[in-house]
Amino acid sequence: MQEHEIKEIMENVANKKLKVEEAITKLKFLPFEDLGFAKIDHHRALRKGFPEVVYCQNKTKEQVAYIVKRMAKNNSTVLATRATEEMFNEVENSVKNAEYNKISKTIIINKIKKIKNGRILVLSAGTSDMPVAEEAAVVAETMGNQVERIYDVGVAGLHRLLKNKEKISEANVLVVVAGMDGVLPSVVSGLFDKPIIAVPTSVGYGASFKGIAPLLTMLNSCSPGVVVVNIDNGFGAGYFASLINK
Repeated sequence: MQEHEIKEIMENVANKKLKVEEAITKLKFLPFEDLGFAKIDHHRALRKGFPEVVYCQNKTKEQVAYIVKRMAKNNSTVLATRATEEMFNEVENSVKNAEYNKISKTIIINKIKKIKNGRILVLSAGTSDMPVAEEAAVVAETMGNQVERIYDVGVAGLHRLLKNKEKISEANVLVVVAGMDGVLPSVVSGLFDKPIIAVPTSVGYGASFKGIAPLLTMLNSCSPGVVVVNIDNGFGAGYFASLINK
């Protein structure tokens, strides 16, 4: 429940448009709601400005659907990550306006779509990095940011990156996603004066060690202005980019 929703309830009680008992019912599950298998933190939107995000991996489709249903009742925006199409189909049976992004594997319910000023730009080194890059983009968009994507601009063909220098220069924050050698964030940081959130992916052959090699490359970047999130953590990158843009 967002701050403006709390204010609306209080104003309606003060103006006698809402009974005290009805207001109590609306606020009953504000701290958290115990579902038995999960405890939903409904208070998080009030504390952090954005609701708790549902991490779907290793949950059953029934668990995901019930959590999303309960969250949708108390929040205008709901985001679920690492969701399968089977999970989305279960959600769709009980929740209206749910959308599914097949690339990022996210479920989104967004009743209020406000676009903030400023732009977040998400770049990926290769097409194989798109699922992680798209997760970052969807998260940032759901949090109310203007987001643009530029995919497949890795250092194996640097001219592809340089062709987009104007778009990169106009962005407030850059999320740069790369597997393999993981060099792209350092290259971008050396060319542009933007804060960069680097995301290593598990894309690559054996010696990339499922993302450890690009992770170490990014952590050892010689160009200042680069911070690094965990391997394949598009969600964390999109969330942090939104905080910077805000």
